[in-house]
Amino acid sequence: MTNNTVAELHDRVAALREKSPKMRARDVAAELGVSEAELVCAGLGKTARRIKGPWSEVITAFGALGEVMALTRNEGVVHEKVGEYANMDFGAHGGIVLNHDIDLRLFLGRWHFGFAVSEETRSGPRRSLQFFDLDGTAVHKVYLRSESNQDAYDALVDRFTHEDQNSLIETGLVPAKDADKPDEEIDQQALLQDWAELKDTHDFFPLLRKYKVGRQQALRLAEGRFAQQAPLDAVTRVLTTASERGAPIMAFVGNKGCIQIHTGPVVRIEPMGPWINVLDDGFNLHLRTDLVASAWVVRKPTVDGDVTSVEIYDAAGEMMVQFFGERKPGQTERDDWRQLIAEGVLGQGVAA
Repeated sequence: MTNNTVAELHDRVAALREKSPKMRARDVAAELGVSEAELVCAGLGKTARRIKGPWSEVITAFGALGEVMALTRNEGVVHEKVGEYANMDFGAHGGIVLNHDIDLRLFLGRWHFGFAVSEETRSGPRRSLQFFDLDGTAVHKVYLRSESNQDAYDALVDRFTHEDQNSLIETGLVPAKDADKPDEEIDQQALLQDWAELKDTHDFFPLLRKYKVGRQQALRLAEGRFAQQAPLDAVTRVLTTASERGAPIMAFVGNKGCIQIHTGPVVRIEPMGPWINVLDDGFNLHLRTDLVASAWVVRKPTVDGDVTSVEIYDAAGEMMVQFFGERKPGQTERDDWRQLIAEGVLGQGVAA
């Protein structure tokens, strides 16, 4: 948190943008030594209005916006999906949006700040709703499109306007995740036995929690049985092979506040510098390949048979993206997905 006022930070932002007009918001924030949420907050009274929760009610109101673009990102991946917010359900600490196009898992304890933002662009005004964690890191954004209901957006902003439209937000530190226990302190045999008895992919996180084992640590302990290291270009291999073969996939991208899912085919795959991109109508994905530190093919038993994922991690051990073959509960895993992994990712020939 800086000691700037809104006006002072706004002037610093304006000066930097005049000098470097094409700089991305995250890069502007980093250059100024502030969080992205503080950068947005610097526009109070000009380009931004602060909004408040309850966040479950705010998100429920998204249903009236019609077609929008939902954006969720982490340090190395941006996931953009066009659709409508529908089939929403909320509990004490989170919720889901279970639509084919907008498919989200929400962890609302990580939603601390919200803003309605209106920016002028070469193609006209761009209106959005942007949400941030306690440390000012973006957790989810919603961008209006030409087809969106502008009146519903105005009504939402008026309904949830925060009482303080003058002060910079007070960001704070997000607790760091605990370091992994030494491998020798993990009961590897019991871990693998319980892993073998999984009934659903959603049981995997409770398994990690039961043995107090880190996710990548678990993969390492299961290597050769349930996990196999993959080439660092596994993302490019998955996307290009899926595109060539017309194999529908699921792509999960998340952060501590939101996981966003694409289900379906991918068609136009374009490398651009360090980025590998999916540039399809209704779905864009942008991934920094130079941030990939490890890649794994992971197998989880379920009542429907084994389910296989490709998981990509950065140097901090954070998952960047996770891929599955398209499937629903009650369905066995697609043969074309297993062949894609065996041939396209691992280069081993047709899967057994």
